[in-house]
Amino acid sequence: MAVTEAFQTKLSHLPQTPGVYLFKNVKEAVIYIGKALSLKERVRSYFQPGAAHSLKTTLMVSQISDLETISTESELEALLLESNLIKKYQPKYNIILRDDKHYPYLCLPITEDFPRLRIVRRVKKDGNLYFGPYVPSGAMRETVKWIKKYFPLATCNIEINGKAERACIEFQIKRCFAPCTGNQSKEEYREIVDQVRLFLEGKDKELLSGFKKEMEAYAGRENFEEAARIRDRIFQIKKVLERQRVSSTELEDQDVIALAREGKYADMQILFIRGGLLIGRSDFFWDRLTEEKDEELYLSFIEQFYAKERLIPKEIFVPLELPEKALMEKWLAEKRGRSVHLRSPGRGKDYRLLKMAEENARMTLQTRVLTKEGSQAVLKQMESLLKLKAVPGRIEGIDISNIMGTDAVGSLVVMTDGKMNKSEYRRYHIKTVEGANDFAMIHEIVTRRFGHMKGNVDPSANKASERLMSAVEPLPKQARREGATRAPTIGAFPDLMVIDGGKGQLSLALEALERAGISSLPVVGLAKEKGIKEERIYFPGQSEPMVLDPRSPVTRLLVQLRDEAHRFAVAYHRNLRGKRMIASFLDHIPGVGAARKKELLKHFKTVARIKTATLAELEEVKGISPAVARKLYQELHPME
Repeated sequence: MAVTEAFQTKLSHLPQTPGVYLFKNVKEAVIYIGKALSLKERVRSYFQPGAAHSLKTTLMVSQISDLETISTESELEALLLESNLIKKYQPKYNIILRDDKHYPYLCLPITEDFPRLRIVRRVKKDGNLYFGPYVPSGAMRETVKWIKKYFPLATCNIEINGKAERACIEFQIKRCFAPCTGNQSKEEYREIVDQVRLFLEGKDKELLSGFKKEMEAYAGRENFEEAARIRDRIFQIKKVLERQRVSSTELEDQDVIALAREGKYADMQILFIRGGLLIGRSDFFWDRLTEEKDEELYLSFIEQFYAKERLIPKEIFVPLELPEKALMEKWLAEKRGRSVHLRSPGRGKDYRLLKMAEENARMTLQTRVLTKEGSQAVLKQMESLLKLKAVPGRIEGIDISNIMGTDAVGSLVVMTDGKMNKSEYRRYHIKTVEGANDFAMIHEIVTRRFGHMKGNVDPSANKASERLMSAVEPLPKQARREGATRAPTIGAFPDLMVIDGGKGQLSLALEALERAGISSLPVVGLAKEKGIKEERIYFPGQSEPMVLDPRSPVTRLLVQLRDEAHRFAVAYHRNLRGKRMIASFLDHIPGVGAARKKELLKHFKTVARIKTATLAELEEVKGISPAVARKLYQELHPME
């Protein structure tokens, strides 16, 4: 930049006090905001001749046309002011945290006579208890569901004054003791509130100790039904808390922050641990980083993330020592009202929490980068995940469709460079399998797909395999409209074959390939077990499948292929079934042979439409004479 006389005068009269400085460009737009213990020394350092700046800083300095400074009483005040100004101006050269989220919290309003759990988005200093944040919100809904099931806390919105005429259904199913009718005193209700508080704070020892005493008291009075109910509650609560437990000592509140970087991309992951329980996590993504240091990212993240009204924990873990640690701790403690410690553990359970956050950040970053970079990056990731020898440019998927073995069909769909290639699709009418034998159907399809390839046919293959090689079913018009053909491109060979199914289907596919003399083709089975959300990949020779990350673009691409194979197979199955139903329906009508059946189907499209056709409509069908039309109409409407 060319330093003007007016600008030089501002540089010469900068104060030695703490404060905030704002750099502006020729359009008077704020392009950078910083804080300093000494405004004079910090601001002038940008304009020293021969200063060794980074490329980003050099570019920023070249655009500075004016500056503004604001003095403060202390560096802490400067930090607070800087945070507010960055939020207001969103300067181009600051690291901006795009965080417009208001996380969900659970509020237990203990200032009320009969507290009822509420979901809120803002934390207030009103004397009530707040728990969270719960991210994603599904974790919070699950927590609320458990509380409603095992703690008879009121969930209604009516005024609780003991004067209600009768209790609602929640009382009948023992999920509320009806304080609204006076059936439960304020003191008795408070005991349940205290139990909910212990549950949300993760203090299971205190909570379960109270329940055990209550269970023993009921058992002593020989009220075994109520004792058993409390026993079951103890078991379920232990199960829930153990599943969330990540820390076994002290039961502290902690936030664990870790960063993953790849080129211009970075992902910051934060785990929320409350009372030793992992209750949520969130992440923040940057896609235009240049030369920013990790320390800058951590400091900017902490400053902007906790500037909002949040529940600040006692401990915040980061994997490195921050240059402004003492200042940040002082600022966080002032917001929390109690001390806050920024720690960088190098071993033990706290270090393992950091590694967990780092691994989450790394996996999330991979997913985000793959999404940004497109299908080629996804295929590259697939190559690594499935341990392939090359990027899978051509992937083929196989599925079958039938109802108890009838109208059994198979489909083969093709994905080329991450895109579905409909001109390469194939359909098969199962020829050699009788009954509902899905494994054998997969064997037939793979045999028909690869058995004809020259140089790959096993001489010992039997005549049945030879017959299957050319038995590709002619495609219906719908398939041709979608671009499907009877055979793939001559010489085309997939880089990966995906079978819809588990170990059984995969085993028969491998057997068919072996009979065809093909041993180098990578084949996997893709299956989702009943009651389990995650997809699973089965590999040849491995008993246990690989569980796929549902957020991964690799998973989405494989599922897209499998679902398309399923759709294509089902469409063909329905087509064949419809033809069979029409054929069997018309078989017993004299004068209606194969040709006329075809014309009827072509004209009316469905069996139902043929059944409701008038005599005049039947006479309009090509090849149907008036005499045949009358005979057909009489068969369709015998009562008339």
